[in-house]
Amino acid sequence: MPANDLDLLIEAARRSAEVATAFVGGDLGVQYKAVDDSPVTQADLAVNTLLTQFLREARPDYGWLSEETPDGTDRLNTKRVFIIDPIDGTRSFIQGENTWAHALAVVEDGQAIASVVYLPMMDKLYSASLGGGTHLNGDRVTASATARPDEAQVLATRPSLDAGHWPGGLPKLKRSYRPSLAYRQSLVAEGRYDAMFTFRPTWEWDIAPGALILSEAGARITDGKGAPLRFNAQVPKAEGMIAANPDLHAALMQRRL
Repeated sequence: MPANDLDLLIEAARRSAEVATAFVGGDLGVQYKAVDDSPVTQADLAVNTLLTQFLREARPDYGWLSEETPDGTDRLNTKRVFIIDPIDGTRSFIQGENTWAHALAVVEDGQAIASVVYLPMMDKLYSASLGGGTHLNGDRVTASATARPDEAQVLATRPSLDAGHWPGGLPKLKRSYRPSLAYRQSLVAEGRYDAMFTFRPTWEWDIAPGALILSEAGARITDGKGAPLRFNAQVPKAEGMIAANPDLHAALMQRRL
């Protein structure tokens, strides 16, 4: 069993990929959650079962927060907690696309300290540890230095560019999109895009793994109102998020206030 948390998450992500990819091209048993009508497949549940067994056996004293596990209060009394999205981008998975990911983090006292985002269909493994930098398939990556919003390429949904979100004036951005929030964050950490944001209430399992990958790549990440992100909250949701290098982040926030 890996001794440190990052190696443990990397092994867990690769084991998850073996489970998830076995479902590709077959019957996914798609169902829709009553709470928000979002889809869940048999692959999501199988990966969640694997991760629950593997990670909790390895670290039985850690708390647990996963999209596919009913939440409780025990995690609030633990120093460290796993925050997991077994398959981030389930709709992409259902449609046979390759931009879905396994997103895993260990959080200590509200701060992610080890994170992995793995896209098995592209064999892209992003990893970060607190103070250890961000890596893509073992190579160090950093966020871009683009400082001007009108020169920035961003990852965002169309509703995020509604004028109501930008009281200081909608910036002239070049917008693209990826279904997985974890992958959007990772692409900004890699420097392929300059910023990403969403202003909808956002579950912690969608953003905790990517938050450390971004910050260790030199990006600044906050909620959609500019407040610091803290994880393992009693209600595990954030008020959206915005991420970019510090100069671009500041310039975008000027338009948000």
